[in-house]
Amino acid sequence: MALRPDEFYDHAVAAADDERRLPLARMTGWDISPFEPDGLRVAPLRPPVLPEPPRHGEDPSDCGSCRGRDEGIWFNDRWRLTRIAGVGVPLVLMLHPRDHYDLADLPDELAAELGVLTAHIGRHMQALPHIARAHVYRIGDGGAHLHIWFFARPEGQAQLYGSWMVVWDDLLPEYPAAVAEADAATVADALVASYGGRHSTTGEPPRAGSS
Repeated sequence: MALRPDEFYDHAVAAADDERRLPLARMTGWDISPFEPDGLRVAPLRPPVLPEPPRHGEDPSDCGSCRGRDEGIWFNDRWRLTRIAGVGVPLVLMLHPRDHYDLADLPDELAAELGVLTAHIGRHMQALPHIARAHVYRIGDGGAHLHIWFFARPEGQAQLYGSWMVVWDDLLPEYPAAVAEADAATVADALVASYGGRHSTTGEPPRAGSS
């Protein structure tokens, strides 16, 4: 059984200093870290907040993802794919179920389809010129409606390897929108050819910030 919230907090604080600051992570010493350890310090660890605040879209009637169920660059009867605007890496896409599900209550049929779609989207992103890797993330602390992130890592940028890439994305200047839009259309075309579904040109691309 996992530690209770108070037990987890006490366990963590025992390793912190008098200001409840934990030591710098080993990751800050990696050569892919966007920060130099000198002068960097950890924010004080805050006590647990219970009950946790509701996520956006806990009530389907107030869910932005549900309202946008017909928006994106590709969709079929169950899923839609959107391009996230305002990012620093070459391309960020997001896959959403069109109906209101989170990961834990996704029906088995949709869960199986999610796996296949993830492979197809990742494959098509990695086939773009000058894209080395497609990173895939599911977080879910910000929104109750399932959303899967796909980040395209630019070829040759070794500092953008691994788990630091989402931080680098936030530090980099905004990538040229016209280039990202064209590459997103290429992925959508390839997905129609390899998996089916159809294009959608409804609505503006959402901007980064949801988790």
